[in-house]
Amino acid sequence: MKREEILKKLASGELTVEAANELLEEAEGRKRGSLYCKVSQKGAISVYGLQRMPVTLYVEQWERLLGFADEIRRFAEENDVQLSRKGAAREADE
Repeated sequence: MKREEILKKLASGELTVEAANELLEEAEGRKRGSLYCKVSQKGAISVYGLQRMPVTLYVEQWERLLGFADEIRRFAEENDVQLSRKGAAREADE
């Protein structure tokens, strides 16, 4: 539940102050960079915490991508020298 939704429910009397505080702590307790999922408005799965914007795919697309995970890992290992890592200085660049 989003912060705005919690505050609306509190204002309308649907939630007690204690319950609203618990929900707000839970909603805001997610650390920056930690991954979590939500269902998008169109019924897709959005993964938050990878980048500034969520990565959103329909369930069939996630299933296909997850089935391809071993290939991605193999490809990344084989091409490790050419790949950049966010926040890590590359030895060749130093």
